[in-house]
Amino acid sequence: MSIQGKEDWVIRRASAADAPAVLQVFDEVIAWFVGMGNNAQWGTAPWSALPRRVAQVTDACAMPGAWVVETPEGRVLAALVLGEPMPYVPPASEPEVYVRLLIAARDARARGLGRQLLAFADERARAAGVKRLRVDCYAGGTGDLVRFYEACGYQRISTFDLEGWPGQLLGRRL
Repeated sequence: MSIQGKEDWVIRRASAADAPAVLQVFDEVIAWFVGMGNNAQWGTAPWSALPRRVAQVTDACAMPGAWVVETPEGRVLAALVLGEPMPYVPPASEPEVYVRLLIAARDARARGLGRQLLAFADERARAAGVKRLRVDCYAGGTGDLVRFYEACGYQRISTFDLEGWPGQLLGRRL
């Protein structure tokens, strides 16, 4: 499938083999966060250097609902993983599609990919006959991430604290 406005880019199923490329995207975003003083969201160390994070990303990329956006040159610019809700959020009260992971590179060419991947998640939910999506995110710092999801049609459901990491659970009805 192509990405709207980027006809040569494709969104394709991910696999564990994509984990190094997705970890590179995380590393770039973390470096950007650290540069602006956001040390609390994902820490300051590159995830590619942390065995626990490498395992998490590898496992996520191997999930059936894992997708990556790739340029014609083969560079992964974004990843989306849809699946079961995270264990730290309340269980769903109805069938849903849960956005387990969404990340896009800081590369200027990737601008807008997060929104496009959330629209893709909507398409996947419709195809599955599901009318509800949920996502959780970091709720600390400036709150920009929560506002991003709200701008994409998600509404706040509840907050949570994951060992000092402030989180926000959001949902969207199609």
